[in-house]
Amino acid sequence: MFSSLWIAKTGLDAQQTQMDVISNNLANASTTGFKASRASFQDLMYQNEGQPGSQTTEQTQSPSGLLLGTGVKVVGSEKLFTQGAVTQTGNSLDLAVNGNGFLQVSLPDGTVAYTRDGSLHEDSTGQLVTADGYPLVPSITLPANVNNVTIGTDGTVSVTSNGSTTPTTVGTIQLANFINPAGMQAMGQNLYLETESSGAAQTGQPGINGMGTIAQGSLESSNTNTVEEMVNMIEAQRTYEMNSKSISAVDDMLQFVINKT
Repeated sequence: MFSSLWIAKTGLDAQQTQMDVISNNLANASTTGFKASRASFQDLMYQNEGQPGSQTTEQTQSPSGLLLGTGVKVVGSEKLFTQGAVTQTGNSLDLAVNGNGFLQVSLPDGTVAYTRDGSLHEDSTGQLVTADGYPLVPSITLPANVNNVTIGTDGTVSVTSNGSTTPTTVGTIQLANFINPAGMQAMGQNLYLETESSGAAQTGQPGINGMGTIAQGSLESSNTNTVEEMVNMIEAQRTYEMNSKSISAVDDMLQFVINKT
């Protein structure tokens, strides 16, 4: 009977984690390039009180045995890298990756991080950087007195300077992709890091070898489905309540036993 309390307790813990994941998804429903997560669960080991297939008599076997579960555990929170909606902004330095791939940025320690957030800016030297000032990899710098910036679907960046009508190519945006994007480490700031689970980054030009294309003047919205998350929240809440009632029921049973002794 006491094991029922601990089993229900694991259910409460699991649903609390589920609510944490759902809350984070909903909180980032308006975050550019955000990818929603999904919690994964597994049942815990079983107490083997009777082996399935064991002999019950010389001629008969137990058809199912007696295996008592011990609860549930959370084994992971998987990022879902489905495409978010692409929204036009009209800003020439806003980029959306349409398809597979991540923009590459350089962190202050030299580490390369990856992002789907293409809201770029110019720093004091004309270099294209993220909202936190991290430069693109490979680096792209816009010359002074630029009156028009064009970024092609293949990542080619060309500019037209004042007094000229001839575009000049100043660089090419490259994308990186992974065998297992869900294995990347989310570090906040709309950034991801490569891990052993994700595999090594495979870089290339947009639109080639399975890489997505670049959409200038657009941003990728969060892929959080708010309706689905609300349904998941109700389900988690009800499951939490049922586990809580299990604890109350066991408590009532123990109280009954105590009163009878």
